[in-house]
This record gives sequence, C-alpha cells and structure tokens, in this order.
Amino acid sequence: MSLRERSHNGVARAADLESAGIDSKTIYRRCLPGGPWRRLLPGIILLHNNEPTADQPATAALLYAGAGAQITGTEACRRHGLRAAELPTADLHLLIPHQRKVRSTGFVTIERTLRLPAPVVRNGFPLAPLIRSTTDAVRRLQDLEQSTRLLIEAIQRGRCAPAALLWELNAGTQRGTAVARRLLTDWTDVRSMAEVRAKALSDRLAVPPSHWNVNLYDATGQYIACPDAWWDDVGLAWEIDSFEFHFARTAYARTLERNTRYAAAGISVVQSLPADLTRDPTGVMAMLDKAYRTAQASPRPSVHLAQTA
Repeated sequence: MSLRERSHNGVARAADLESAGIDSKTIYRRCLPGGPWRRLLPGIILLHNNEPTADQPATAALLYAGAGAQITGTEACRRHGLRAAELPTADLHLLIPHQRKVRSTGFVTIERTLRLPAPVVRNGFPLAPLIRSTTDAVRRLQDLEQSTRLLIEAIQRGRCAPAALLWELNAGTQRGTAVARRLLTDWTDVRSMAEVRAKALSDRLAVPPSHWNVNLYDATGQYIACPDAWWDDVGLAWEIDSFEFHFARTAYARTLERNTRYAAAGISVVQSLPADLTRDPTGVMAMLDKAYRTAQASPRPSVHLAQTA
C-alpha cells in the first residue's frame, strides 16, 4: 500500500507510516522545524509543512480519537451549515464511546459519553446530530449573545424544536447549561433573535399583542400570513423583517406577496427592522401604539386565526 493510500486528506497516523516502511526516526526528522512534514497531534502527521487546510485539523482529530469518534460542538454546527457557528473556538470537540480511553490534547477536546448518538456523515466527516452538536456548543459558550444566536439559528434553519434542544441539555451534564436552558424554557415558539427582543419590548406597550406566530385566514378560509405578533381584538399585525434571520434572497419576494395578502384582507401591518428594536425602542413602541389606536377606530377585518404547533 502506498503512502498516499495510507493517508487521509493529507494526514496520516505515524503507525501507518511505519507500516509503509518508514522508520520512526525518519518520521521524527521530517517533522522537525524546516522539515517537509508537521506533527499535528500525538502520533498524527500532516504530510506537508504548509498551513493545514480547513479540513485537515478535523481529519487529524478523528484519526487521533480513533474508532467511533464524531465531531460535535461549534465545528459540527458549522459543518451542518449553521452560520452562527462561525464563532472563534480554541478546540475541536469530539465524542467517543465511553469505554475507550483517549485524552484531550492540543486543539482537541475528547469527551467520553454513554450517550453516543448515531453520527450524521457530511462530506466524509462523522458529525453528532445537529441537536446534540448545538447543545454541546452552547455548554462551552459563555457569551449570552453567541449562545442565543446559535440556538435561534438551529431552531430556524436546522428545524430543531426548542423542546428537543431543552431535552438534550437536560439529558446530559448540567454544567454550563444554565443560560441555554433558561432561554429555551422561555422560547416556546421563537422565530428569531429579533422576536426575542420584540417580546421583551411588547411588555412595555399599553396593549401587548394577544398572540405570537399564529396563522391567519380570511373569511373564505384562505391562508394570509403568520405574523410575528398579532392583536386579535383589532386585527393588527406586527412583522420584524430582515434578511439576517431569513437567510434567503427569495424572502424579499415572499415579503411582498405576504404584504399584498395583508392588504387584500384589510389587515393593518407594522413592519420593523431588528436594528430598530435596539436602536429606537421608544419609536417602535410609539408606532405600535398609534397603529393599535388607528386599528381600534376601524372595523375589525373579517379574519380568523389558528395557533401554530
């Protein structure tokens, strides 16, 4: 078997190199400063001396951890496609079967677990499922804003139910989970970080919304929209619109179509940008209070709602 065949993505175990006929002293010399190779982890060799590619540290970590290992935490979230997982991280977090004994070292944190999930393989890398990867990530994040963004994106883009994330947090170690558990307990139907701020702001309104995230239907039963907030007594909708949390250019076209349906049903809509909620909360509240009074003075549109699951 050739050297190339014994390597993985340009990374190889020293033991496999020795099996290919390269003695340990030669491997050691090639990894010295100025040599053609580099030692990434104990017994793990990068077969060039340039900076590792984005995939090579992950490959090295998996080779070091051995059979049954899978990537979790922020690196796994990133590989699952979450944008909020582009957070600075000092290590690669790996799960291994509890009966195996491998120590954390260098840039690799090893966690032995009795609850090893079936991995999800993406581009050849075994990853913990997104729910587990997300909860493992937030256990290590000390920043409230970062934890919030990661949880919200996992819910919104990854289709992770808040209840499922909360269950996973409660099923594992409780260390480092207080912030995340408090957030998830409060979010029964969270859609975006902007909505989290909006809910806090709405508590200061003269008349808070009666519902959050409800499906609206016209008199014929045709679907209209699912506003972020809804005042059912007067038929007023509040939408917090932003590409930042919808992640798709088609969202703009959908917003135009939605507003057309609102207008056809006679529904008044207040639209806010996420930045407005922190930059000018007083102005947002004034706009909502005025819109409510205006809607109160007009006949309620003939619409009904159905609570989302």
